[in-house]
Amino acid sequence: MKTFPAFIAKEENGTIVSTIQQITKEDLPPGDVLIEVHYSGVNYKDALAAKMGGGVVSQYPLTLGIDLSGIVVESAVSEFKTGDPVIVTSYKLGVAHDGGYSQYARVPSEWVVPLPDGLSLKEAMIIGTAGFTAAQSIHALESAGLHLGQETVLVTGATGGVGSMAISMLANLGYNVEAVSRKKEQSENYLQKLGATTVLSIEDVQLPKAKPLAKPRWSAIIDPVGGPQLAPLLAQLHYNGAIALSGNAGGLKFEATVLPFILRGTKLIGIDSVECPIELRKNLWQRLATDMKPTHLEDMVDQQINLTDLPLAFSKILAGKMTGRTLVKIK
Repeated sequence: MKTFPAFIAKEENGTIVSTIQQITKEDLPPGDVLIEVHYSGVNYKDALAAKMGGGVVSQYPLTLGIDLSGIVVESAVSEFKTGDPVIVTSYKLGVAHDGGYSQYARVPSEWVVPLPDGLSLKEAMIIGTAGFTAAQSIHALESAGLHLGQETVLVTGATGGVGSMAISMLANLGYNVEAVSRKKEQSENYLQKLGATTVLSIEDVQLPKAKPLAKPRWSAIIDPVGGPQLAPLLAQLHYNGAIALSGNAGGLKFEATVLPFILRGTKLIGIDSVECPIELRKNLWQRLATDMKPTHLEDMVDQQINLTDLPLAFSKILAGKMTGRTLVKIK
């Protein structure tokens, strides 16, 4: 191993500039596990870090990529040995510690999850941070009282990575799934193939007049979008219903009252995949290889790219034109 490519972002005169550079193992940050990276993915956070900073990256220059899968080539801890297939997502990867858009990555062992039986390295990164966030959302809703059966769950941002994964997982688990998409006509067949029984437009879930409580429609909601649409969603939850909120692509603010919470026992659950405890992380990855494993994984791949294609992929995801997942092949 002499030199190898890495996709590195740096700040020049207030602008974020990204280039592929040849680096060496000595250029990598501290850590006790060295991984040969096979795959990564494109997430909204990656695009923000590459295009506008977005308050995502603490300091440039930085190798981007908030997730990776690959093979251990060096380890200073007994838990991992050379040849082990592994996954790393979240923590400081790709935001304050060099990330997965590199042929090799060195990370703390505390961030590393063994690849579960039932998943390939490629499948793990089709799932990636987006799928893990969807699994964490379902886990949170189950913990809040959602039970298997005929309960209806709404998924917003349905054509995005989190939304697509959530639909497939929920359908496999036996829930009735309704999906919301701004691209209803173009995406209906895709979303129904994933397991959505009903595909709705944004207008279909809004209220003709703003009010704190409306006719209940859903037992739970997975929302990776956030923003003003949260208020009408809260108003339409069943008694003891819950929303798992994991994103802010729709905006940072929403206006609501306390009434859904005190009259219907509604719960608004924040999903933070970044600092998810490692034991829960390992358990969820086990479920992602078994009962939560999405079907039609390959159908969720919008495109497979290499490092040179990343800038175009970032523009596409920021413009809301990506359907499903973009897989980045590194090795």
